[in-house]
Amino acid sequence: MEPVRLPSRYATPLVGRLFARRDPGVRHEADADEPPSGPDGRLIAGLVSFRGGNPTCGYAELQCIAEEFVALGTGADALAAADRAAVATVLAQPLASMGELDTTDVQAVRMGPQDYARQLRSAVPGADRRLSEAAAEYHDSLLVAVCLHILSLLIDRSPALAERLPERSHRIRQLVDLGDAAAVRHEARRQQWSSPADDAFEERYLRTIVEQHNKVTIYGIDLPNPNTPDNWPLDASYLSLGAEFGSAREDGEATETCPVMPADRALGDQERVLLRGAAGSGKTTLVQWLALSTARDQLPAELEGLRGRIPFVLPVRRFARQGFPSPEDFLSAVQHPLAAEAPDGWVARTLAAERGLLLVDGIDEVAEHQRAEVRDRLRRLLRIYSGNACMVTSRPPAVDAEWLADEGFLELTLAPMSRDQIAAFITAWHAACRTDEGLDHSRLDDYKDRLLQSIPLYRELRGLATNPLMCGLICALNRDRSGSLPKGRRELYDAAMEMLLQRRDPERRVLYADDVRLQRAPRERLLRKLAYRMLVEEHSLLDRESALGEIGRHLPAIPAVSEQGTPETLYDHLLLRTGVLREQADGSVEFVHRTVQDYLAAKEAVERGTFELLLEHAHEPEWEEVIRMAVAHARPDECAVLLEGLIAPGSRGLRRNRRRLLAAACLEHVTELDPTTHARIRRETKNMVRPASVAAARGLGWVGPIVLEMLPDPARVSDEEAYRLAVTATRINDDAAVHYLARLRDRTSLRLRAELARGWHNFDTEWYAEQILRHLDPEGLYIPVTDRMELATLDRLGGPECVQVAGGFTPEELLDGLDRERLKHLWLAYDLRVGMEWLSAFPRLSTLRVTPRLPRVRGVPEAVRILSS
Repeated sequence: MEPVRLPSRYATPLVGRLFARRDPGVRHEADADEPPSGPDGRLIAGLVSFRGGNPTCGYAELQCIAEEFVALGTGADALAAADRAAVATVLAQPLASMGELDTTDVQAVRMGPQDYARQLRSAVPGADRRLSEAAAEYHDSLLVAVCLHILSLLIDRSPALAERLPERSHRIRQLVDLGDAAAVRHEARRQQWSSPADDAFEERYLRTIVEQHNKVTIYGIDLPNPNTPDNWPLDASYLSLGAEFGSAREDGEATETCPVMPADRALGDQERVLLRGAAGSGKTTLVQWLALSTARDQLPAELEGLRGRIPFVLPVRRFARQGFPSPEDFLSAVQHPLAAEAPDGWVARTLAAERGLLLVDGIDEVAEHQRAEVRDRLRRLLRIYSGNACMVTSRPPAVDAEWLADEGFLELTLAPMSRDQIAAFITAWHAACRTDEGLDHSRLDDYKDRLLQSIPLYRELRGLATNPLMCGLICALNRDRSGSLPKGRRELYDAAMEMLLQRRDPERRVLYADDVRLQRAPRERLLRKLAYRMLVEEHSLLDRESALGEIGRHLPAIPAVSEQGTPETLYDHLLLRTGVLREQADGSVEFVHRTVQDYLAAKEAVERGTFELLLEHAHEPEWEEVIRMAVAHARPDECAVLLEGLIAPGSRGLRRNRRRLLAAACLEHVTELDPTTHARIRRETKNMVRPASVAAARGLGWVGPIVLEMLPDPARVSDEEAYRLAVTATRINDDAAVHYLARLRDRTSLRLRAELARGWHNFDTEWYAEQILRHLDPEGLYIPVTDRMELATLDRLGGPECVQVAGGFTPEELLDGLDRERLKHLWLAYDLRVGMEWLSAFPRLSTLRVTPRLPRVRGVPEAVRILSS
């Protein structure tokens, strides 16, 4: 027979009734300070609930517990009813012997479940003599399963025990997970999964997913008519973004660059993906698109593996305080409108049938000290319910690429929008504006054209427009200001607050929506209080009661507000009229985007002068944006306090490095700073910019242009280090980066040349081509093209023999843009979704390299050799 399994969600509280003093299944920190009573641990006989001066469990209840164990065990239904009752009677006896033996918890854990069960059974010899052969075999296996959960509970209740026997403790926990997985499979075989109730609910659930996620709201949108929609259908406005898989191998000159591919196809060849991207880069929109497309069963061919799956969208901010939910709590944790109507166990049955698509959005939304627990619970869930697809999203600093690597997760990083994508976004944004009832439709084309011309000309705008959030904000402000745009990040958010908190309602002629009359300053002050409270509590959600209390606490100090109404009235006003808050189904409130919260919290922190709080958390990735914006808001002396605090001695290791690099990154936001402090920061960080790995080199990009002043002389480094320096410099959107990279262009290393070629889409195309690409040794080098401007520039480079298609093109565009007489080798790194018959127009083409993650190509001319790259 198969080993008997006990699902831990039921077994743990049941085992807890066998022991005194602690709540079942709860790990208590106080136990960490409680040493074992002897050199070899604590006597289990002194821990059980059915002995001692005040026993809470008698033999009669022990018998009941044994009966529940029998009912829970897998395979019990194969036994006759009389045999099940007999097994329960016998099982109660070895359990009772725990109170008689002199075995300690340390000894029991060392034994393991098999040997500990054997010891308990030997304490009551002959107890099973009246059992049938099948019942006796079942009893022995069930006792082992019970002992496994007993040992697991002892470990959970005593961290000292886990520290003393780490390998045994890990193995026991692993056995519990394996047992849960086996129990799930057993239940899947036993039950009829497609019940009418499940089918009916599933249909309703998928309809709700479509209703919830078929919309996209671009932060900062400001349309002049009060009837203007706040969002548009996602399927009409969705923009497919690019992404890079992992990092390049470091095992020699044969290393290839990681091509950019459509991010929304990322799960086509991967069951588990860790998607990383900066704030506003489109992570949540991609989550929505996957949920929507799966729920509608309208998936592209590349995502055929997701067909028939049930999407579960799990925004981490919804359950950050409570921890990662178990399957039965998935819907209630995210406040799904059908949570109360789901058939009992529906989510678990769906996952057990390996039909789930878990979309865990925003790991960075939980405090750093809680992320390990979230990871552990997610890891355990995926081990128990293997076969379900999963994508986890996060900002890059929050977790590293290896965070879930041991669970088979492949890292995918959202790439900045290309010029073609920026142009497509701007065009779609202005087209969507034509659906409102505004009075400036005749000028929308002018706004669009002016913006399309401005972004390539101004470095600040070009750098900011490379993610959907900031690009949408730029579009809104461009329309709002009739083409006059601020250039810097802080200036953009200042302008957005002015637009939303001061001008939006009057210019839309929404003057009497409520009785509250507030200007921008008092509105912003109240919003800042809420944002700062969330910052201090390290949560992105605030329950209604706490929000009302925070507003009420500050009302007496803001005269312009205190006379306007009650905290409830003002809270409703902020929620409905500012456009930067949104309320959840349970009444809790959050900001429309984390960057808005960071901006307002930083401004409040500077006004309160709580620099010690900021510096205390400076090493934590989720505080990075707050500190950078605080430096931008601070006056010169305050700015010096913050920056000097970042580089002050005291921190070590990773914390020290993070603080110093953050100080360097903050310099781009400084308007005035003592030259001595500026020089000290550069001196303190100069030796930190010699990355020892590709991952570290890529990570330096977030520091910004200041890094370029600290990088070593490229003439004095090896090819290996030169490659890593190029990885850093190609990710810094600044003209000075091109000057630095030009000093690497004469090297012969193929890997280095490939990185230099890959980087040209981050800079002005023609200038980069003249300064870098034209000078690279063409031997074996594929030049990547990601947009039409790059394609047009290839001809001026003389038509390279090796080209990598790393963007979306039509065959006609490639036929016009590629040199038909010179092209010999083509690398397809982007799914063009067409046959390859058009390649016959290139008479010298001998090789077609295809990235393995793309679908199988068809129609390739016979003379062309196909390679997998």
